[in-house]
Parts: sequence; structure tokens; C-alpha cells
Amino acid sequence: MKPDPSALREVSQWQRTSLLVLIYAGIIAASFYLAYEIRFDFQVADELERERLRLIGMILLVKLFALYLARQFGTLMTYFSLPDLFRLAWAMGGASLVLLLPRLLVYKPLAVPRGVLLIDFLLCFGALCAGRLAARLFRERTSGAARAARGLQPQIQRIAIVGAGDAGASLAKEFIGAPHRGFEPVMFFDDDRTKHGKLVHGVPVVGRPEDIGRINGAATLAKAIIAMPSAPARRVQEVVKLFAQQGLKVETLPSIEELASGRVLTSRIRPVEVQDLLGRQAVELDSAGIRLSLTKRVVMVTGAGGSIGSELCRQIAAVNPARLLLVEQSEAALFLIEQELNEAGLGGVIVPLVADVLDRDRMNYIFERYRPQVIFHAAAHKHVYLMERQPAEAIRNNAVGTRRLAELAAEHGVEGFVLISTDKAINPTNVMGATKRLAELQLMALAATVEPVLADPPAAPAAAASSPSRAPFDRRPREHKGPTKFMAVRFGNVLGSSGSVIPIFKRQIANGGPVTVTHPEVTRYFMTIPEAVGLVLQSFVLGRGGEIFVLDMGQPVKIVDLARQMIELSGFRVGEDIEIVFSGLKPGEKLFEELQHHSEAYTPTSHPRIMRFTSRAAVVLDDVRSLEGRLFQLDSNQLKGELKRLVPEYRPHLD
Repeated sequence: MKPDPSALREVSQWQRTSLLVLIYAGIIAASFYLAYEIRFDFQVADELERERLRLIGMILLVKLFALYLARQFGTLMTYFSLPDLFRLAWAMGGASLVLLLPRLLVYKPLAVPRGVLLIDFLLCFGALCAGRLAARLFRERTSGAARAARGLQPQIQRIAIVGAGDAGASLAKEFIGAPHRGFEPVMFFDDDRTKHGKLVHGVPVVGRPEDIGRINGAATLAKAIIAMPSAPARRVQEVVKLFAQQGLKVETLPSIEELASGRVLTSRIRPVEVQDLLGRQAVELDSAGIRLSLTKRVVMVTGAGGSIGSELCRQIAAVNPARLLLVEQSEAALFLIEQELNEAGLGGVIVPLVADVLDRDRMNYIFERYRPQVIFHAAAHKHVYLMERQPAEAIRNNAVGTRRLAELAAEHGVEGFVLISTDKAINPTNVMGATKRLAELQLMALAATVEPVLADPPAAPAAAASSPSRAPFDRRPREHKGPTKFMAVRFGNVLGSSGSVIPIFKRQIANGGPVTVTHPEVTRYFMTIPEAVGLVLQSFVLGRGGEIFVLDMGQPVKIVDLARQMIELSGFRVGEDIEIVFSGLKPGEKLFEELQHHSEAYTPTSHPRIMRFTSRAAVVLDDVRSLEGRLFQLDSNQLKGELKRLVPEYRPHLD
């Protein structure tokens, strides 16, 4: 008969605890015995010898009980840090105070000499700490040796840490204490001259980053790690350039926002990314307002597997909606975001739905079955040059799909509908931007004509209500009684999204170049994906219906400067290792993006990073429906002409 594994684990745990008690008892007894010897100059009288033997049992009982209260018997001896040090100090200090009580109460049979108690405390506390520290060092050394024996020990890299503050000191301590990670800090750089020449965990602070070329041993460095989480982007950019010029790979710690959120640890180093150099300030959001607007509501996100859609799902799922409907046409993309949310413990609120927003029957079924209250419409064709060559698909998906979904939202009494738009919709010069502008205009027309939802739909019969084929959340009463609030949110390029210049440049650099830029003067606005989505949610809180919100995207960035920075971040030199080649503007591309159309009136919002525009332009929905029926009967130039008629500010590029 095979032994019970759980019983074996219990026996093993009991054996470990018993061994730990014996070790602690031996240290306590030896410390007490030696305390008498030291106190009486190693000449302990017979009377004191008998006293020592009589009291040692009480000493063991009191101190072992104190260690038990400090939870030291359930602790792995090979792991020892400051919290364990404080617990040992509390246990031994408390035990010594208890042992002092008989002397204070003048009960001589159990009274321990005060000098012996003091020496015993110091010896016992020191011996326990030394034992735990020795066990930790033994574990670290033996695990490193075992890794080396198995061929897993990485080659030790000599590194420099930029920033001798708390973050840098913590990083150095982590690497020194864990040599198996393969990093050996050998020098610090810091802008604070008062730290120069000092040691941090035994590692010297050798100077400012600008001194890298004059420091002995700098040539032996494998990389530099920037440990300045709160440093401004300009300073990070300067440091990266200084070390890249020396041929050093540069990595960084997470930002102060990432560290404060607890998402990452100080020791989680990563390569310096472009967003570290853009200098965008952290966005302050009305988290309470966002939570109040979305908590316990059924929220739908279309395009849930895309760059913006997936981040919308992450942030919405975190505020505890009643249900989060993930609508996505791509099965592969939907699977990835579903798995991610499941692994994050959010699987109980999500409903993944493979669906095309143009499929009215399928979408109508989803509306009737799940009854969404808020919709974030992120599904769209967004690749400018690709859509320029197939305008029918762009119009069908971006404009027609948006209108059909919005009409369904109005029919089903949805509370809020938010269209994710783009700055390319302003005075568009390409099909993608023009179709997004047409989607905005249709929303504004619907916002002006939509009828209020007068009443809830009739209650289901009792038999139907108990039917197992319908989910419980399908039977909730409607809360929203007014017209659907239609709004759009515009923003520029998001860093790292599919099809943006960042992954294209990364691929070109990895292939050895050249890096292609359309024009030396072309500029674009950039935001991080979490920042853009956070402001989208904030816009929904601020919206009253019929508005277009524009996010403050900071200063525009020259694409050629972005390319140079990415080449330098990869450890190459522009012009020597990798060339930048100008390919010319593609059809439909602008030199710069705009923020406002002349027909839009600006009004401020309560959030400093969000602007509200109300459009005076209008579109006749019947005209769009008429074009919808002829999409695949017209050629590209004819379709662009029709778009020009519907969006007068559109400047098409004709074939």
C-alpha cells in the first residue's frame, strides 16, 4: 500500500519543527551558560553553579515560548531579513523582561542576576541572528553552486547603477544578496556631489553620469541600470545618451507610478523604452467617479482584442462591473485577452463574444441577451495606408458599423455610447480619418434625434424567468430611462499599438536597418495606452451627450527624433551602425496632426487634460444609408468623392 502523501508532508513538517526547537534550545542554553562565565570572569562559584543549573530549565521554557509567539518555529531558517531581525529582538527582549520579574518581586528561588540577564540577552540575540544569517548565506551559496553545476549559473556581469538613492541602494542590495542573478554592482553614479567617494552597500559612488568616460574600470562594464524612478524624462534621456555613446546597454527601473501601484518590484529592471523619454506627466483621474459610473453595470467593449480595446477591458474589469462583454471579430485576439483576465482573477465578470459589429442579427441577440448599459466602441480599421487602397472596407467598418451599433444602442436604451476616434478625423487627408470623422458626425446626428426610452420592456413570464437557458443577469430591470448619451473621444498615436511606428522601428533596428521615416519634418502626438484609456473612461464620466472630447496629448514629437532615440536605446549609433532613410509621405499622410475643426466650439471640462468640443456640422443619415448600398459598386476615386460630399473638410488623394 502506498503511503499517504499528506501524511508524509505532516511528518516532514513535524521533523523540521522538532529540529528547529532543538537548535534554538541549544543556542539558548549555551548563551545562558556562557553569560554566567562572562559575568563572573570565568570563575563561577559552586553556589552560582547550582543556581545556573536550577534556572536553565526556566530560561529555556520562557525563551522558547517567546520564540513561538514571534512565529519563529514556522519560519524557514534560510530566509532572514529585517522583519525577522525585529521579531527576534522583540522575542528575546520580552523574555528578558519576564525573567527580570522574580528579582523585582524579590522571589529569590527564580531570580537571575541582572548582569547575567543583560549578557544573556546580547549573546542569545546575537547567536540567533548569526545562525539565521549563516543559514541564509549557506542557501544562497549552495543554490548558486548547484546552478553552476547544472550549467544554469549565468555569467557574472559587472554593472553600474545610476542613482545612489533608496531605489539604487535597494537594487544593489538585491543583486549582492542574490549572485545567481548574474549581476555584480561595481560602481554608482549620482548627481549629488555630497555622495561622491562614499560607499553604498560596499559599492563606491564614483561621480556624475557625465564622468563615465574618465572612470577607471568603466570599460569592463556590461550595462548601466538607471535607478531614478522619479527623474524627469529629459534627465533620463541625457543619461541614456551618455552611456550609449560609451557602447553600454542601458536599462531602467519601473517608473514611480508602477512602483507605487505595487504592480512591479524595485528589482524588476527592464530596457529603457521610448515612453521613458517623452516626458509625459502622470494623469490624475477621478477614480471614484469612474468606479461609480461603471460599477455594477453591464459594459460592452467592441474590438476587445485590440490595443485600446484590451486595455479598456483591463481597466473596466478592475472597477467591478456587473458584466464585461468582450466583443471581438478575431478569435485569436479575443482568446488572448480572455486568458489574461482569467489569470488576473477577473474571469467571473467577463463574457467573451465572437461577433462582427456589422452582423445585425448577432449584435441584436447580444443586446437582448446581455442588455449592456455602457458601450465603448473601439472596433475599427485603423491602418492609414492599407485603408487608403480599400476605402469600401474602411467606410463599411468604421462608419457604417458605428452607426448600426449606435442605432441598436438607442433602440435598446443603452445609457452611454463612447466612440474611440482619432486626431486624423480632423480635416482628414486619408480615408481612415475621413471614415472616423463620418462616424463622429453620425453620432452627433443620432444624439440630436434619438428618442427617449419611455419604459422598461414588459416583464418576462414566470415560466420564462425560471428557464435555465437564460443567464441570471439577463433578467435585470432597466435603470436608464433617458436617451442614449452619444459621445466620441479623440486622441493621437498610442505607443506600442499594432501598426504604429514603434514596433515598425523596432523590427527595422533588429534587422540591422535602415530605419525608414517618411519626412524629416513629420510630427505626431503620442500617448501611452493606459494613459489614453484612463482619459477615455474619464471622458465618459464628464459626458452629457453630443460631445467630442479631445485628450491633451502634450507636445508633438518629431518622428525622426523618435527614430534616433530608438536606435540609441538599442546600443547603436545613427549614421554609423544604422542609417535613417526618408521615404517620402505616403498618400493620405500629413506632416502634422490638428486638434480642432473650424466648425467645432470649445468648452472646458473639469479635467485639465480633457477638452470638450460640440460640433455644428451635421450629416444626413439617409445619405450615408444610400452610400452603404453602393459601396461595392463604386471604384476608389468615386468612393472618395462620396466621402468628400459627406465630409466637406476631407481632402482626398485620388488615384
